[in-house]
Amino acid sequence: MHFKSLSLLLMVFFFSNMKIVAQTPNQNISNGNVFDGEPYIAINHNNPQHLVVAWMGFKVGNLVVIKTKYSMDAGVTWSQENFIPHTVATFSSADPSVHFDNNGNVFVCFIDYDNQNFTEGAIFTSKSTDGGATWQTPVEVISLLDCPNKYCIDRPWMVIDNSGGANDGTIYITSMNADQNVIAPYNPYLTVSLDGGTSYEIPRFLDTLGYYTGNLIAQPMPAPAVSSDGVFYAMYPSYLPTQSPFAHYYCAKSTDKGISMSYTNAIQSNGSQNVTDVYAKKGYLLKTNPANSNHLAFFYLAQVSTDADIYMRESLDGGSTWSSAIRINQDPIGNGALQDLVWADFDEDGDLAVAWRDRRNAGASGYQVPSEIWGAIRYKDSSNFSQDFMISDAQAIHDVVLEGSGNDFMCVVLHQDILYAVWGDVRTSKVNIWLNKIDIQTGTSSISEVYSKNTLQLFPNPTRDFFTIKTDALEISYTIYDQQGKILNKSKTSDKNIDVSNLPIGTYILEVEIDNKLYHQKIVKQ
Repeated sequence: MHFKSLSLLLMVFFFSNMKIVAQTPNQNISNGNVFDGEPYIAINHNNPQHLVVAWMGFKVGNLVVIKTKYSMDAGVTWSQENFIPHTVATFSSADPSVHFDNNGNVFVCFIDYDNQNFTEGAIFTSKSTDGGATWQTPVEVISLLDCPNKYCIDRPWMVIDNSGGANDGTIYITSMNADQNVIAPYNPYLTVSLDGGTSYEIPRFLDTLGYYTGNLIAQPMPAPAVSSDGVFYAMYPSYLPTQSPFAHYYCAKSTDKGISMSYTNAIQSNGSQNVTDVYAKKGYLLKTNPANSNHLAFFYLAQVSTDADIYMRESLDGGSTWSSAIRINQDPIGNGALQDLVWADFDEDGDLAVAWRDRRNAGASGYQVPSEIWGAIRYKDSSNFSQDFMISDAQAIHDVVLEGSGNDFMCVVLHQDILYAVWGDVRTSKVNIWLNKIDIQTGTSSISEVYSKNTLQLFPNPTRDFFTIKTDALEISYTIYDQQGKILNKSKTSDKNIDVSNLPIGTYILEVEIDNKLYHQKIVKQ
């Protein structure tokens, strides 16, 4: 659907476990079969019972839209599905992130663009003043017209200053060049709103002289964060041989709402530990500790041995100096189990939760194997992580749709010792958005389905010629859409075998009406 991922940097430091979070059985109530992914969850710190989840979702006649749900009882029950209409009817949306401000307003940041020609589109934010029940008209943040031929609207991240200080309410949004044959040099981008999301300043380069990204990293994604004292930070990659013979992650810092920046070299590498699997989701993350404004933590993938693992480096002096690498997942080093899709969060008193997609139980190596969602906790009074534990309650088979850059993301928030995790889960060929809620002190958890649709029994999938629908109905109506929502085939028939032999190899959406009920199924033509 869009564009992200980079080569990452590395080093290793392994340590023993102290506290353990016990795993308890989860309730699996997911039975949907839909084309949805990249969920993001946010919590209202003024009302911890209030949650909002946003994700990318296929909607017939609307291509891919940003869908949302909210909960007012800490995830026990969820609202009906809502979605944000496109700014142009033929556009498609991607890359949601969600945050609350100190006044209880909630913002969704996302891309809305022409994903066929890439000539129009922008990053937008939409604001809700009623907790996610309704969304205001989207406000343009960065347009393709702001950066001709640079496609600077990919993977926008949003953070909001909730420090209560002079910068409180400032909205920061970062982005990068899209994977659309952009001509070097490449840059990370930043824009700021000083009026609560009503308008945004002209975007600027986040890198600068002596700290340029360079000509070799085509998608230099910045990872932004705001400290509890209102300082803005962003970590971004660089490799420019005329600037330095080594690859770097640079940490940019601003105390004046992005007007001026200072820079430090956070990580330096010769590239020997870059992740080699082409499908691995290598996104990285910067987080700040609400209990210590000088404490930053940076999470990333590194391949120290034969497989990718989850690592963290941290700074205790506001980004000036950084620790050696800390390996977080605790399966044996070099066992061939690739881990990816990392996300993390601090709670108010400094406890830290980290989650990722894990393949230690797959019985095979590489990306294209079954996986689970795992996590680990480092309590505020410990220097070590807990024994890592499963967050999902079942193993998900691999699905080829995850090999693209879309529909593959997870997010966690940690608040008052309660961990909320959301992810896209492909269990027994079924794709859903899942939530797990875990008390990190007791280990008790409850899992629920945020989003699902009616299931459809169809086989084989993938196929080269025919799909067979298992139903006792005498007649069915079906429509085949491409991933942009274009109708490719539509028919009403008594034949349960659907011929796709003439379709190009790829992934499609099948809509079937049986007994006045609509079913949606992702299908793969080999």
